Amino acid sequence: MRKARRLLLASAAALALAASGCAVGGGDTSGSGENGAGGDSKSGKTVVTFRLWDDQVAKAYEKSFQQFEKKNTDIDVKVQLVPWNDYWNKLTADVAAGNASDIFWTNTSNFGIYADNANLLDVGSVLKAEKKNWKPSVVDLYTRDGKLWGVPQLWDSIGLYYNKKLLKQANVDPASLRWSPNGKGDTFLPAARKLTLDAAGKHPGQPGFDPDRIKQYGYNASLDAQGVYWNFVGSNGAVWQKGDRFATDNPKTRASIQYVVDLINKYHVAPSAADTNDNGDKTRDLFVQGKLAMFESGPYNLKTIEENADFDWGVAPLPEGPAGRVGVVHGVAAVASARTRHKDAATKVLSWLGSAQGQRAIAAGGYAFPGVTADEGAFVDYWKKQGVDITAFQKAASGKTFPAPVGPRVNAGATAMDPIMKEIFLGRTPVGKGLADAQRAGNEAIKE
Repeated sequence: MRKARRLLLASAAALALAASGCAVGGGDTSGSGENGAGGDSKSGKTVVTFRLWDDQVAKAYEKSFQQFEKKNTDIDVKVQLVPWNDYWNKLTADVAAGNASDIFWTNTSNFGIYADNANLLDVGSVLKAEKKNWKPSVVDLYTRDGKLWGVPQLWDSIGLYYNKKLLKQANVDPASLRWSPNGKGDTFLPAARKLTLDAAGKHPGQPGFDPDRIKQYGYNASLDAQGVYWNFVGSNGAVWQKGDRFATDNPKTRASIQYVVDLINKYHVAPSAADTNDNGDKTRDLFVQGKLAMFESGPYNLKTIEENADFDWGVAPLPEGPAGRVGVVHGVAAVASARTRHKDAATKVLSWLGSAQGQRAIAAGGYAFPGVTADEGAFVDYWKKQGVDITAFQKAASGKTFPAPVGPRVNAGATAMDPIMKEIFLGRTPVGKGLADAQRAGNEAIKE
């Protein structure tokens, strides 16, 4: 599973954020007619189209829909795979033309504009009984103006992957790490320094340490919102957004981002932003190569790490901050077009997608945490059989969480903020000025 579930923003910033997120690839594998909307097949069955961007999870859905069709012989579900890079432009055009698939995947940064423009079915009103079975944090993400617009399909939280050998050698306990913006009681930075080595075997802060010849980094500080810096903002009791507007220009957020940026540019325990700003997979690749000791990320990287790391690794809780352990929980939902020509059939498919049986293939195949809480055990069991304890992700999702940005034009805001954030992480723009500029740019963009 490549790091591309893309749960977050469909913008220039997305490469650094997620996403969200299973593999992106392939093409439009099937459909009904040229537009993708459902219709009637030659066999007389009602065709319901289902669109998503993830080729790995698409395989699980194919298995799931085979079971659905055995129980609903009058409905034929067609899975349509659209690559991430084309997904949102194509969806926007299709929705505008009234040709959207009957049901389609969305993330929180994109569904708001469709909900506000009456393009979606009110899921909460047609599936009232099923709602109690769904992950509450994901239900909250897709609730807007008092209505629920999506059926939770899968979710991610964030944990700390670690190289067991490297942390044991440095006598670092990953489960007890704590960070502090003022340094008081901070055990995280000292641990990251002990885990960072230059070519001569020296640590940051030691005489003769050469920051230009680092062979092993301690941590993956980078412009990765979901995986890294939003978690610092949240665990410092800070905010990124208020309502639909950005609110990055505040003391606690500044202190949080300053801490992360200093890990890169001041303490040299993380790779240069010049190497990571435009390569969201750089730090993950360093981790699987044994060149990075601690890698903060989500379960969307489990399969890649399992397939490529030739050392023992584990997943620990996030470092604790002044406000506790607070991390991002994000999810993908299935929504239905308000203009579907087969509302009853589409509602049956939505109900299946919101059932334990309907999501079992996703969980049991080890693809993702399912949106139906009853299926979480199947995902945990899959990874337990691989020798990996992923309960840190479950605990992160059940505790205090940090909301990712929402709103009908949040992508436009993120795109405007992205070049400013890159300069902050490169160390060329002071954090305070940069966050103030980013807030102005982001909020101006969402007004247009």
